[in-house]
Amino acid sequence: MGSKLPDDLHEWISFDDTNEARTWVFDITFLTSNWSCIFGQGCQGVLTGPAEDLVQGCCSYGAHFIDDADVAKVEGWAATLSDEEWQFKAKAKRGITKTDRDGSVTTRLVDDACIFLNRPDFHAGAGCALHYAAMRRGTSYVAMKPDVCWQLPLRREESVNEHGHVTTTIKQWDRSGWGEGGDAFHWWCTEDPAAFSGTSSVFATMEEELTEMVGRKIYERLGLYLQERSLRRTPIPHPTVRRRR
Repeated sequence: MGSKLPDDLHEWISFDDTNEARTWVFDITFLTSNWSCIFGQGCQGVLTGPAEDLVQGCCSYGAHFIDDADVAKVEGWAATLSDEEWQFKAKAKRGITKTDRDGSVTTRLVDDACIFLNRPDFHAGAGCALHYAAMRRGTSYVAMKPDVCWQLPLRREESVNEHGHVTTTIKQWDRSGWGEGGDAFHWWCTEDPAAFSGTSSVFATMEEELTEMVGRKIYERLGLYLQERSLRRTPIPHPTVRRRR
């Protein structure tokens, strides 16, 4: 009699990068899942209670910048946004960032959400002004948005051993990625079966994001593995999907 799979079981694949002292580790359970962003289509947000009507998604607390280059990039693009693209452009005269007591830099909040979040009463509807502007201009939102925003719900983590070898892990963003505050969320998308309703895998739908995170060569190398794997084994469904079944 077979044993029950652990509730949080994920499959992982790792391989060394022949061009540098790095090992790549991938959460292939999430990458082969059909997760899809449901912003404005059932997303309940990340507040302490259901807030689908606010249409804030994960923008309620502002975006955390990863470094000065990330800040400079977004400030540069913000300066190009028009009133037609950005509901709170006038509020940006005071700047788009704030620095917390611990030194971390985030986007400023306006009306209890990120300054870049256009609200439902905006002529173009709710959503990130940077994302909307990119689509309107026919360019990539990856180049315009804060790194954490275009990567979600992917997360890149790195560790370096005493010999300088780097291990880079690409995984799904869980509540733990938000620190202690994540436990207070009423809802998180990678835990809701409703978000696993896409028609393609995360590996396919987030090709641009993954390529930016790992490079074209590594993305294609992982793709070859996943293609070969699909011919010889059935992937383990994502834990959220297994619980639904």
